[in-house]
Amino acid sequence: MSGLHIETHGRGDTPLMMIHGWAMHGGILAPLVEALADRYTMHVVDLPGHGYSCQSDIPLEPLACARAIAAETPRATWLGWSMGGLVALTAALDLPEAVHAVVPMCSTPRFVRDAEWPYGNDAAMVRQLAADLEADYKATVERFIALEAMGSADPRAEARRLKEDAFSRGEPDPRVLMEGIRLLEAADLRPRLHEIRQPSLWIAGRRDRIVHPEAMRWSAEAAGGRFEEIAHAGHAPFIGHATAVADVLTQFTDANP
Repeated sequence: MSGLHIETHGRGDTPLMMIHGWAMHGGILAPLVEALADRYTMHVVDLPGHGYSCQSDIPLEPLACARAIAAETPRATWLGWSMGGLVALTAALDLPEAVHAVVPMCSTPRFVRDAEWPYGNDAAMVRQLAADLEADYKATVERFIALEAMGSADPRAEARRLKEDAFSRGEPDPRVLMEGIRLLEAADLRPRLHEIRQPSLWIAGRRDRIVHPEAMRWSAEAAGGRFEEIAHAGHAPFIGHATAVADVLTQFTDANP
């Protein structure tokens, strides 16, 4: 089985796992990696079908990804951005020996809205994303990037940066992108959040248009964790606000050594 591409960065004493979101790769987190280099040793993952893991035959399924990551890396604090948060949370729940603490960043246990979950996205939007993906996946990824940048202080600059970085390791596998949409459509970790035994930090962007900050506030309370909101950030707070993210993360790991 072809494994995952995992890069190691930094020179700090604290191990930190970093997992990117849908249609991206680990390189997208470079501003945060740079901000944390003195404090952490970071293991930065490319998920299956993304970046340098494009040829990996591991399914884009949270537990399968978590097991593959844990098999190659030491016990660490797991930080997952957006869809990557589902992998980090699954690892905390099902592979607790691998996870010291868990940090979902702009990540929700339930992506789609329903009668009992007002903080999700419209299911029709998710279905449209899947339909568009089949017609023109590169244009669909670019539209999703524009959505990710909405709400930030400089959405055009942020979208341009995300777009440049997204394709810098080649184009993601369209089949795996569809798997990711199905995952976002179906996943629901809300009933299990109370099972999390590790310390948890939920980092939201106040202007996020994809993952509502209140979804993360609710999740932090359900998990018995800590909620932090980055005031002027959108869905990708590590772009333009890497120092603020680094500050709340280091405060959290200092409090949970």
